[in-house]
Amino acid sequence: MARYLVIVESPAKVKTIKKFLGNSYVVMASNGHVRDLPKSQLGIDVDHDFEPKYITIRGKGDILASLRKEVKKADKIYLATDPDREGEAIAWHLLIALKLEDKKVYRISFNEITKNAVKASIKDARQIDMDLVDAQQARRALDRVVGYRISPLLWAKVKRGLSAGRVQSVALRIIADREEEIDAFIPEEYWTLDATLRVEGEKKPLVAKFYGTEGNKMTVRSEEEMNNIVKAIENEAYFVDEVKKGERSKKAPLPFTTSTLQQEASKVLNFATQKTMRVAQQLYEGVDIKGSGTVGLISYLRTDSTRVSEEADANARAYIANTYGVAYMAAAEKKTDSSKKIQDAHEAIRPTDVTRTPASLKESLSRDQLRLYQLIWKRFVASRMQPAKYEITSIKIGAGEYRFTVSASKVAFEGFRAVYVESDEEKEENNVLVKSIDKDSRLTKELLDPKQHFTQPPAHYTEAALVKTLEELGIGRPSTYAPTISTIIARRYVAKESKNLYMTELGEAVNNIMKQSFPSIVDVNFTAYMEGLLDLVEDGKVEWKTVISNFYPDLAEAVRIAEEEQEKIKIQDEVTEEICEVCGRNMVIKYGPHGRFLACPGFPECKNTKPYLEKIGVKCPLCGKEVVLRKTKKGRKYYGCEDNPTCEFMSWQKPTEKSVKKTENSDIKVENS
Repeated sequence: MARYLVIVESPAKVKTIKKFLGNSYVVMASNGHVRDLPKSQLGIDVDHDFEPKYITIRGKGDILASLRKEVKKADKIYLATDPDREGEAIAWHLLIALKLEDKKVYRISFNEITKNAVKASIKDARQIDMDLVDAQQARRALDRVVGYRISPLLWAKVKRGLSAGRVQSVALRIIADREEEIDAFIPEEYWTLDATLRVEGEKKPLVAKFYGTEGNKMTVRSEEEMNNIVKAIENEAYFVDEVKKGERSKKAPLPFTTSTLQQEASKVLNFATQKTMRVAQQLYEGVDIKGSGTVGLISYLRTDSTRVSEEADANARAYIANTYGVAYMAAAEKKTDSSKKIQDAHEAIRPTDVTRTPASLKESLSRDQLRLYQLIWKRFVASRMQPAKYEITSIKIGAGEYRFTVSASKVAFEGFRAVYVESDEEKEENNVLVKSIDKDSRLTKELLDPKQHFTQPPAHYTEAALVKTLEELGIGRPSTYAPTISTIIARRYVAKESKNLYMTELGEAVNNIMKQSFPSIVDVNFTAYMEGLLDLVEDGKVEWKTVISNFYPDLAEAVRIAEEEQEKIKIQDEVTEEICEVCGRNMVIKYGPHGRFLACPGFPECKNTKPYLEKIGVKCPLCGKEVVLRKTKKGRKYYGCEDNPTCEFMSWQKPTEKSVKKTENSDIKVENS
């Protein structure tokens, strides 16, 4: 009887796949990579055509020994690692580590762990795709030379334990640039005016927003300007100037890619990108379902594609027609035109069986698994449904020469919204109009409500927003987003509070060195260009060592110059006017893991320390003492009174004399918008 060996990456897949195949198949796991570059050295021979030096990963000896025993017994060996570059490279490393060159070895891959997909992959077995392997080798080598040549420089110039990376350094630069943009932002004053009106015969009032004059939209910049408008319309009669009705439709969303799943899971479920990928991996590899055993619930989770197989598309449409009615079923499969590289022609992330509803899995999944599966299931089903249709009503109301507007929409046909409402749309508040209003309706003014506002700086990056930006700029790939963000947080370059990401002092120091000494590494356009080159390697159009050989000399020269010219970031102790209570010396500013602090220069005789509070030259609007720069435990900057906690004043934005005076003197309602 023939004996076949199937090698997968994860032990979690073994049980799922084994039940799909007969007794003649043995399924074993490699537990990920079995060979890699050594940790103790560069591992790339820069003097001999950039040949990588691969070694067996520590701890993998027993796994390889077990695999070799089975290899001897097997008539055919199927390498069933993940369907991407990384999986292709692991298959190639297994081929070499297990010495399979003279064996009958086949590469199989499946986008979902289902019986049909696994059996079909064996029928379509192929050879290892060396273009995919070389694309992964190129990425690994690039990341290695960047990390191993620049990180020691950071250790020497800042402190040990830091790291630089091809993608992480650009991500840090993007966050730092946003912080600079926020710090440089100057708020501008503007005013809004709401008119509460009573429509004759209606109980519910109508709230209209100030627009401007009949032909021009106006932005009101000052209190004086607003007072003049209010005075001009105080005694005017209000009338319906125009009523427009129309329709609009909103297309169903595309099914999830890795990037869009990470973004939506962050917004809706408050999942960090790393958590999203971890839970999705569990759903992909297989979960024990009551009555069904171990089942892979979703398709492969690392993908740039929104494509859906014909079988999955047909099953989804049949489910929609049976559950919601034919009217809800989309007319044809959704297509998306994209000039971007679609990674390995994957499918979108979708449920493996659309009839396996979230409700039916409630008893089998953990809370996090259920919530993420429900998000994926709903998005996929919605993607096969009709657009939502809305009735739009726009009303223009006159008061003398000025105009107010009211707009509202109501759902005329739910379409995909019967299943799925996007997080951004959930936050929209639609005005609910009174039942009947037309040009003959009589209006009575009840209240004019002017409000002062100040323009707000750009928002801090969240993990979701950073993933979206990296994807839009063409930096990194689906598999890199989560580890990149995790790394810059773990290195304390960035602090995460609530959902927002903030630069720390350490992150600023590292980013400044990278910008000064390695401008191309942190240049967004250059990094996107390198991603394009790596994609050409995958297409078989560029030799992978050519990419490294063209890149490395400039990097080596930049490192040499930085080693000679980059000053060590150890700022000399700055003497302050703060007197040490223990010995009477003037205290100095020191730098620790969490930033600056005050210490007595008499150390080790005197070990007195205290927090360093940097004055910004602005008086507290509540008590008149100095406003100082403070930091949260995670390193985020904020501004508070030096007399804290007695005085409770604090602000995330840097106060100025002008803004503080407005806060002190104004008795009007101030709102941020």
